[in-house]
Amino acid sequence: MTRETDNRRPLAVFDIDNTLADTDHRQHFLERRPRDWAGFFGAAPADPPLARGVALAVESAADCEVVYLTGRPERCRADTVEWLTRHGLPEGRMWMRGNQDRRPARTTKLEVLGRLARSRDVRMLVDDDELVCQAARAAGFRVVLADWAADAPELKSAQEGEGRT
Repeated sequence: MTRETDNRRPLAVFDIDNTLADTDHRQHFLERRPRDWAGFFGAAPADPPLARGVALAVESAADCEVVYLTGRPERCRADTVEWLTRHGLPEGRMWMRGNQDRRPARTTKLEVLGRLARSRDVRMLVDDDELVCQAARAAGFRVVLADWAADAPELKSAQEGEGRT
């Protein structure tokens, strides 16, 4: 999702999984041992949208440039762009985890937020991961905790312990 950007507009940064997209239907892939990551990410195109997250992204587009910061691996880019378009989300740049990057989400996302903040005003980060939100708040970012999805303990464990999303 690319378009010319207005460097004067602040950024509204949105996570995707359990912020905009409901991953509940694919949690079973993470409950197996070993976890079935191919199945988990392969089922992502069928994610239902989370109405509160989508509405916040659409509303934010009035004042901000909406961008996406996800822990999904780069190999999921085409499916993710198609999903965002299909569900009426604003066009925006997207930062994804490298296919082999297994660092915790709080590390990878704060790294990107720091780079963004060097040249732009980051108005807010919207994310469901409490550890990402805590780290972003500690770094001085305004955070909206996306608490509108069902609790996903296996996903939270994977975000921190395995650096997979």
